[in-house]
Formats: sequence, C-alpha cells, structure tokens
Amino acid sequence: MQGRDRRARAQELAEPQGGVVSRSQLAEVGITRHDIRSEVRAERWLVLGSQTVGTSLEPLDRLSELARCWTAVWETGIDIAAVDGVTALRQAGLAGFEEQSVHLSVVHRHDTAPLPGARIHKVIRRVPGELVLSGLPRTRPEVAAVRASHWAASDRQAALILLMTVQQRLTTSQRLAEAQKVVRGRTRRAFIRAVVRDIAFGVQSLGELDFARLCRVRGLPEPDRQGVRRGPRGRIYLDVGWDDHDLIVEIDGAQHRWGLAVTTDNLRQNAVVLGGDRVLRIDVIGLRLETDLFMGQVAVGLGGEAAA
Repeated sequence: MQGRDRRARAQELAEPQGGVVSRSQLAEVGITRHDIRSEVRAERWLVLGSQTVGTSLEPLDRLSELARCWTAVWETGIDIAAVDGVTALRQAGLAGFEEQSVHLSVVHRHDTAPLPGARIHKVIRRVPGELVLSGLPRTRPEVAAVRASHWAASDRQAALILLMTVQQRLTTSQRLAEAQKVVRGRTRRAFIRAVVRDIAFGVQSLGELDFARLCRVRGLPEPDRQGVRRGPRGRIYLDVGWDDHDLIVEIDGAQHRWGLAVTTDNLRQNAVVLGGDRVLRIDVIGLRLETDLFMGQVAVGLGGEAAA
C-alpha cells in the first residue's frame, strides 16, 4: 500500500475518534506494523501506547478528551474497559463540570496496569444494559452518574453530579432512581439513595428528613403545618411557617430550578412578602448538605441565635 493511501485510510479511521486509531483497526485495513514504523520514523504519526497510534505529532495530553478516552480504553483492553463516571457523562454532553482524568470501569476479576492520565475503577459487575452499544465504549448516563457520585471527592460533589445529570436532561429522574437500585458502590450509599430520592420526588421525600424534627432537636418551635395565603392567581399553599413570627420556609425540590418553575416560585414569593411575611428558601439537597447552616438561618428568623 502506498504511503498516501495508508495515511488517508488511517485518517478516515481516526477522525471520529479524535485523531487516534488502534493497531488492530489499522491491521484490518491492511496497514502493518512495518507501515506504522515507517510513518513514525517519517515524523507523521506518533505512538501513544502499546495499542494506540496518533495520526499527528500531538502528544496525548494535548489531544481532545475523546482521543484520550479511546486511548485509555484500548490500552486497558477494548473487551473489558468502558469509559464511566464523569467522563462518560461529559461524553454524553454534560457541561460545566471539569475533570482532567479519564475515568474507566472494569469488572473486578480483570487485571489492569496503572495508566497515566486515567483512573481505573473496578466494579463488582456490569448491570444489564449499562453500556452504550455504538461508538466509544461507555456507560449510560444514569449508571455513570451513580458511579461518579460514589467516586466523588465529597458529598457536595456527589450531589452536584447527580443534580446536573438530570437538570441537563442526560437522563430522567426515574431512570436515575432505577439505576441507583442496581449499581453498587462502596461509599456514601445512604446519602446517594437519599439524594436520588430527593431529585425524583422533590419535597415529597421531606417526610424522611422530617423538618419538624430538625426544629425540635435545635430547640426551635415546631412550625405550623402547610399555610395558605392569597396570591395573584388565587390561593398559595406554603410548605411550613410560623404565623406568630411572620416567617415562611419554602422547601424546594430539584424541579424548582427547571423550566418555568422559577417564574412561578418568584410570583409566589413576591406575593407572600408583599403580604407581610418573610420567606426563607431551602432546597432539599442543600438541607442535606448544609443542615446546620440552613437551620441556623431559621433560628435567626425566629428571633434566636444562628447556633441555636
């Protein structure tokens, strides 16, 4: 095969993969190990690993995330590795969450070697249907989100990943809830289960949190149960409040940040404030992450100290 022809074939293969190609792909189109050595010696291609060839002279750390994903999969083992966690979410379209390492999952029985620029996570098993069946081997967003939350550096980061996955419509809250039931992890299991429930069911899950109990353990008066006010479109049903203190606490599920819900909430809050009440807003996820800070604000609103 002439050099120009093999370079064209290699480029065609590499283009949808971020400029990288595997040795097995090259062999399938008739490009031999000798051909690869010739292109490398001519300083047209660059060997990026035992299984990966770059069709330019860009080093791996300067290539796109897609190229680094393919490289990590090939170098770990195309039959055992899948892009997972936040990397899989980014490849599915997640925006606003940066991560330098490529996260991969492999089933625990496989032996793997450390790979620069990648984090290899061993999982107990693959759950049915977790892999995207075309293109880059990666896990579906709901599975990737649950695993990423187990691998996260903190509870805050774990909750953020779960929220962003649903808010950016990479999956639905129902699919996330189903994935949480079957995807096993070693860390923060109860926390993830609770956050997923909050995302899926919003304030309906508050019964478990028991806002009245949170007040009691801090020596605060229990709130009056759901109050009613008049608004621009009729009655407004409020979450909790204290009539004697003109204080309302609105507890928002994740859905309060989506679509026109923000507009509806603004109208509600404005009507309540204009009626003479003060309003504190607490999101359900925030109440899990920053319980003391939010309840401290409630204490101040009731005329007490933040440390109450």
